Amino acid sequence: MPYETKLSRNVRHNVERIMTAIVAALSACLASFIPMPALADESGISFWLPGQFGSLAAAPGVPGWAMAEVYYHTTVSASGKVAAARQIQIGKLPATVNVNLDANLNGQADVVLLNPSYTFATPVLGGQLAVGMVGVFGRVDADINGTLTAMAGPFVTTRTGTIGDSLTSVGDLYPMASLKWNAGVHNFMTYATGNIPVGSYDSSRLSNLGIGHGAIDGGGGYTYFNPQTGREFSAVAGFTYNFKNTDTHYQNGVDFHIDWGASQFLSKQVFVGLVGYAYQQVTDDTGANPVLGGFRSRVLGVGPQFGYLFPVGDMQGYLNLKAYGEFAAENRPSGWNAWLTFSISPAAPVSTIATARRIATK
Repeated sequence: MPYETKLSRNVRHNVERIMTAIVAALSACLASFIPMPALADESGISFWLPGQFGSLAAAPGVPGWAMAEVYYHTTVSASGKVAAARQIQIGKLPATVNVNLDANLNGQADVVLLNPSYTFATPVLGGQLAVGMVGVFGRVDADINGTLTAMAGPFVTTRTGTIGDSLTSVGDLYPMASLKWNAGVHNFMTYATGNIPVGSYDSSRLSNLGIGHGAIDGGGGYTYFNPQTGREFSAVAGFTYNFKNTDTHYQNGVDFHIDWGASQFLSKQVFVGLVGYAYQQVTDDTGANPVLGGFRSRVLGVGPQFGYLFPVGDMQGYLNLKAYGEFAAENRPSGWNAWLTFSISPAAPVSTIATARRIATK
């Protein structure tokens, strides 16, 4: 193949990819790691918030500063061991008693995430390095209602009622770094992140925006994106190691998670598709009440998504709406959640876009 033909093909693929790579910049911004409302790991909630990555997660972006703002809503519920674990954690149940809890735990959160990030122009290990830091502010509400039967030796006590609280405050900080590589329609990434436990947390509260302990998480991902057909598929998988919560002497097990997204571009500005995730705890918790056992958590989620790219001055704007319905949950609250994202990133140079368009029409 002549050199000029190879160069034209590379320019066309790379620049058309850049025109939609704001979505990839969003994916980096979605390393937000918000704790679910009112619940820490001991209650079956992970440091990793499923759904953070999505379409074009591994596609490199445009170098420079970017800012993402995400509004996140979730409504969840649970019963049985999850509700019992939460009452044990906040001190409403002694850890030495056996419990039979016919009760429901309900939680709701409305939070805003702010994520400034920077993508470097100079390659690192042949890939594109990006770093960011996420901060969280919002409101969480939780309550437990039902009937509790507690047994200690020959003594049996039954109690019916409701406990609950709410909190409006700030959450933990979540740094992230990623490396991304492009090879035509194939894109690859690796990432590392963690939790800095500086948010509002009290082990005796139902509602918290911090998780009360540190964590580290890392993994890798892949994106297939063909700008000629507008078809895309992405998947990112990783593992989380949780440090001990010194307030409760509880340590969550190792978690595995995978987020995926599939989309079809209807134009260079609009795409629709599906998103989903799977979360599975792979080792037991330690420090838990014996009645809870290993307390390994699991949940699956799937739902629709819509994305729109548009200019903001000389920058690139991006809107995305996605929602998940959860199912197959075990030892974990489940329900539904929605993400509304607005981000601003550097736009591809106009001259480069024009060149790519001319090449693409030949």
